Amino acid sequence: MSRRPRVDAYEDPGTPDSRGAGRFLWWLVTRQAGRSVAGAVLASVWMVLLAATPYLMSRAVDEGLETGDLGALAGWCAALVAVGAFNAWVSIVRHRTMTRVRMDANFRTVKVLVDHSVRLGAALPRRTGAGEVVTIGVSDVQTIAGSLTAVGPGVGALVAFVAVAALLLSVSGPLAAVVLLGVPVLALLVGPLMRRLQGREAEYRERQGALTARIADLAGGLRVLNGLGGKDLFAHAFRRDSGRLRAQGYRVGAVTSWMEALGAGLPLLFLAVVTWLGARLAARGEISVGELVSVYGYVAALMWPVAFLVESGGLISRAVVAAGRVVRFLRLDPDPAAGTADAPAEPAPLTDPDSGVSVRPGALTALAAARSSDATGIVERLARHAPSAVTWGGVRLDEVPLAQVRRRILLADHEADLFAGPLREVLGGAAGAREGVSPHGDAGSGTGGRTERPAGTPSEAHLAEALHAAVADDIVRSLPDGLDSEIDAQARNLSGGQRQRVRLARALLADPEVLLAVEPTSALDAHTEAEAAQRLRAARRGRTTVVTTTSPLVLDRADVVHYLVDGKTAASGTHRDLLAGEPGYRALVARETDEEAAG
Repeated sequence: MSRRPRVDAYEDPGTPDSRGAGRFLWWLVTRQAGRSVAGAVLASVWMVLLAATPYLMSRAVDEGLETGDLGALAGWCAALVAVGAFNAWVSIVRHRTMTRVRMDANFRTVKVLVDHSVRLGAALPRRTGAGEVVTIGVSDVQTIAGSLTAVGPGVGALVAFVAVAALLLSVSGPLAAVVLLGVPVLALLVGPLMRRLQGREAEYRERQGALTARIADLAGGLRVLNGLGGKDLFAHAFRRDSGRLRAQGYRVGAVTSWMEALGAGLPLLFLAVVTWLGARLAARGEISVGELVSVYGYVAALMWPVAFLVESGGLISRAVVAAGRVVRFLRLDPDPAAGTADAPAEPAPLTDPDSGVSVRPGALTALAAARSSDATGIVERLARHAPSAVTWGGVRLDEVPLAQVRRRILLADHEADLFAGPLREVLGGAAGAREGVSPHGDAGSGTGGRTERPAGTPSEAHLAEALHAAVADDIVRSLPDGLDSEIDAQARNLSGGQRQRVRLARALLADPEVLLAVEPTSALDAHTEAEAAQRLRAARRGRTTVVTTTSPLVLDRADVVHYLVDGKTAASGTHRDLLAGEPGYRALVARETDEEAAG
């Protein structure tokens, strides 16, 4: 039987203390109080036993070698071996315990960040940048987890300091005083460096987040940027900003190097001073040769505690900066989820007063705009992914509980994330996310002659239905294991058109009461696009569907087309009516047709 893992990556992480960086770090410690105490005790025992070795050696010299007592010498040597073996075991257990402490902090921080990201939902891009989120997830989480080393070796180092001072006090008061004075001297030397490191680390993190955001923008818009001729300008700005980040990194490294130099140099200084004092005391006969050996060993044993104290100081300084970023993220407020009004009991019109767009229930509505951002902004408001005054059956959408909105209205972005896994799971992700929710909303409206799909894991029949509607049957046939074939993250092993059809199939499989699709066919060739438009209309017959597009192949299948100019409805009607009576719409569609022909 396999042992249960000591660190559960899937348990409830608890409610984080986001009142400050220090409080968040302390919360990570108290959430695993037993393990943290065990790490501190084990580290303390380990370091104290390191200091005990010189004491045993001194007893062996004084009571065995100097007196010629072989029995005493053998006894002390056996004790030395036993303590060494026991301490080796303590060191192994200590390391394992502290690894679990760091892993728990890592997993717990990741979980609270992911949970809060989910709570933020559509508000996340409006609250913070992608670069900041990436940097927190990649860098700050590791920094925070590493800082919990101070819980074990950091505490053990302080205990070892006191223990060595006590042992030296039994030999000589002045020697103990020198060691005890070393702690405030260490604080005086390292304290200013810790504050300086914290300030420079904060500035470094600001620059790193900004540069990461620039990289994300570059990855998402390289093709457009290259087409506009702005690649060289962007590259120059990127080189300049990365150079500034590198220079700031050097400044952080300079402070860190001084702290590490102190960690290596101070123990040597202690060793030199205390050994010199001990040698003078031995020369005057105030301490024995064995005690002189032990003094040297005690101070040599201090090298580990001093190094850990300095290292812990640097780790904590950097962790305070990282935890501050995490806390600021956790303080971001999601959109209000509560509401005082119920959603309409039956399918009802969605109306956006800002644009003049009104979506008739049960119809296929198309939004056509020269700027795709105008149409996208409208569907985001209709889906309550952006603040608006949209009404749903006369009720303001922002007054309806968010759970009811998400249950019945789905926004399907043509660049929505596709996670790695079998194609079956990639397609079923939307259905799984809506598990326990009627696919037709609270109203339980009719299905237009189609079989109603139960919530939860989709059946083979419903998968096949959605794939057929999205003209994605051929994708399944082309893969070696069909629906069980592994798909890379973001479906990188599929073409652009295949990815778009997978996203459309996933949205159709979710079968929401209201489907808002952003450019669902923009990456398809003309033949596939025409087929997809026809099948989309058939699959969503009797269901409210809105698409943003300028493709005449899709517009011709729509019941209503809203022609948008500067985000406002300039004209509404069927595709053919607008072609005949609206010159601007005709020019927009003709431009799209010319681009398709040129492609």
